[in-house]
Amino acid sequence: MDRLDDLEAQSVFIFREAFGRLKRLALLWSLGKDSNVMIWLARKAFFGRVPFPVLHVDTGKKFPEMYAFRDRYAAEWSLDLKIELCPPLEAVDPTLPPAARSAARKTEGLRLALAKYGFDGLIAGIRRDEEPTRAKERVFSPRGREGEWDVSDQPPEFWDHFNAAPPAGAHLRIHPILHWTEADIWAYTKRETIPIIPLYLARDGKRYRSLGDADITFPVASRATTIDAIISELEATKIPERAGRAMDHEAEDAFERLRRSGYL
Repeated sequence: MDRLDDLEAQSVFIFREAFGRLKRLALLWSLGKDSNVMIWLARKAFFGRVPFPVLHVDTGKKFPEMYAFRDRYAAEWSLDLKIELCPPLEAVDPTLPPAARSAARKTEGLRLALAKYGFDGLIAGIRRDEEPTRAKERVFSPRGREGEWDVSDQPPEFWDHFNAAPPAGAHLRIHPILHWTEADIWAYTKRETIPIIPLYLARDGKRYRSLGDADITFPVASRATTIDAIISELEATKIPERAGRAMDHEAEDAFERLRRSGYL
């Protein structure tokens, strides 16, 4: 098999392990390139359908293009879409820097969804190469009762043996594309002709590499107007993928504080 076939096979295996071993699963859909690949993989793993809910924890601040994409493909892919609105800014930790505090609304929204639906497994589209804190993750990662992540106490995962037994009242985060890279995502998107949000393609010399809330996400300089051009650009760039995310430029520990408390 070539690299993309191998990546796909590993991810499909992880999806099926999670589905077979947990009772109440949901797939977190951020509407970006990674979670769109995850939905595509889930449909492959389960013969054309996603057999569990797809959850969008909505801050109400996404780009209009992202909401249009969600509404179109939730229908076209026959997704069981559940939307959980996030609480206001006043409900989150006031000691966080401004952009991180805004992003932390998703953590509180996710806690509300967990309480409402009783999920014991949340499938998330994070990758180790995306950000240093995420490089510390496991494929099956236990969370506490409040969704908190103990980065210093994680189970070993030798030879694809996963700990799929969350503590009582807690849940697992499952990461089927943890082993992928940004370039892999784009190469697979091209091969599979997965739909993308147009904001990823350059317009007037700029494009978005990572999509979040419109008020704390900014484009980077680029002339990549096709997926082929994006892949070529990634081979040459030294700019981090999340360079356009405001919270990644705040206090050094802000992102890890977010993730320890339950952020994606």
